[in-house]
Amino acid sequence: MKDITLLVMAAGMGSRYGGLKQLDPMGPSGETIIDYSVYDAVQAGFTKAVFIIRKEFESEFREKVTDKYSDSIKVEFVFQDLHDLPNGFECSQGREKPWGTGHAILSASDLIHEPFAAINADDFYGRESYQKLTGYYQSGETGLSMVAYRLENTLSSFGGVTRGVCSIMGNDLSSVIETSNVKRTESGLSSDGEVDLDGSEPVSVNMWGFTPKLFDYLNEMFIDFLKKEGSDLKSEFLIPSVINDLIQSGQESVHVLRSDSQWFGVTYREDKPYVMSEIAKMVENGDYPSQLF
Repeated sequence: MKDITLLVMAAGMGSRYGGLKQLDPMGPSGETIIDYSVYDAVQAGFTKAVFIIRKEFESEFREKVTDKYSDSIKVEFVFQDLHDLPNGFECSQGREKPWGTGHAILSASDLIHEPFAAINADDFYGRESYQKLTGYYQSGETGLSMVAYRLENTLSSFGGVTRGVCSIMGNDLSSVIETSNVKRTESGLSSDGEVDLDGSEPVSVNMWGFTPKLFDYLNEMFIDFLKKEGSDLKSEFLIPSVINDLIQSGQESVHVLRSDSQWFGVTYREDKPYVMSEIAKMVENGDYPSQLF
């Protein structure tokens, strides 16, 4: 078995949710969504988990989340810091927002030297999705990949969400357009973009498969981003935009792995009761033990 790492992006502010949702209990024994992600990853053959967090909640994160994994998977941490920028660049005064998922992944470059999956801390992806990724890289593939879900199955009932709306040709991703404020309305789906949506579209919910060569691209592209948008206090260096640029420039192709796993997330605090009820159903059905670790 080849080594494969789970990279968990857990440094987000949680502004829409109203708190540190990464540490919010969702399972019957107080499990977080991260616990279910790690459990599924271990079952699928992942050998290491790297958590991207903010330094200020390291002790709480270790105590409530990752200490329990020590007997199941190797665990490491990396800190996403606003001031961790390439030489010659400084963080603009007044900026509070993290630099985005591209910067988050780049911050882990010193710890990862094998294929890895990058996921959000607050999304439940389902075990089949992890199995698809390990199967892809265990087979000897060395390219980029993405797990695709159906848009209508990834929405919140309580407000808009951001999704990477994908176009797929054969088994490869031909474009991914970051589309914000996607939500259900009385007349169908709406968004802040110019994309017409009907809910059947394949979307990225930030479950990617990468190899370390991604870090070389991120280093170069982050510098370009900072030159163009670094002074904007709310600009973000987003991984879907990075991937789309790599595809459109012909530098990389991205293999699409389709998953029938159930997906759900907690964008808003009102999403929590639904997530808890869905997890309870899966525990009752025997898909998960009542206590994971």
